[in-house]
Amino acid sequence: MSYSVGQVAGFAGVTVRTLHHYDEIGLLVPGGRTRAGHRRYDDADLDRLQQILFYRELGFPLDEVAALLDDPEADPRAHLRRRHELLTARIEQLREMAAAVEHAMEARRMGINLTPEERFEVFGDKDPGQYAEEAERRWGGTEPYAESQRRAARYTKEDWKRLQAEVDDWSARYTALVAAGEPPSGEAAMDLAEEHRQHISRWFYECSYDIHQGLAGMYVGDERFKAFYDSMHPGLAEHLKEAITANAAR
Repeated sequence: MSYSVGQVAGFAGVTVRTLHHYDEIGLLVPGGRTRAGHRRYDDADLDRLQQILFYRELGFPLDEVAALLDDPEADPRAHLRRRHELLTARIEQLREMAAAVEHAMEARRMGINLTPEERFEVFGDKDPGQYAEEAERRWGGTEPYAESQRRAARYTKEDWKRLQAEVDDWSARYTALVAAGEPPSGEAAMDLAEEHRQHISRWFYECSYDIHQGLAGMYVGDERFKAFYDSMHPGLAEHLKEAITANAAR
């Protein structure tokens, strides 16, 4: 069987003009012509076109494609092996590209635009995005969450380092306060609770006293948060909750 230039263009998803061009440069000369001079393509032509389009998809210039296809030393099996090798390499390249894009999407979703090395430098072995999906599910439709994402998306590595330094400094001082036996309703504990609230307002979203008390309830009601704070000092999560409540009351 043979096919018209229009039919082949439809099969291959290319334009008639493209096929005319391939004919003119000798890359794909149709195997036949009608009496009126119209191009007719046979199965061998279609096979060659498939190979041309394959190499073009991989970015080969047309002159290199011609050289590959017209290599007298190559047989069909050699072409198949070459195409398999190129496809395998392309798949690996695309897989790496997809992984990089996924990493960028995750960083953007969390609002943390850092490389893995920078994230480790800033946060150590703590994962700042550990609860990102859960936070989005619980608060994704709220204005504080949206404001937090907007602010965090603008932060540089230096901003995150300053933020983390504040967290570390506050944590050390609050741990020392609890270890010293200071009551949660005392001025020192309430002052640190207020500092905690202002840190959230400064870096993420406007944290009202009501919101702060809601967070305090989560610090003792959610075992993961409770374990985090209690790892700093036994009983610290409950102590902080009471200090936040006392600070809101004053």
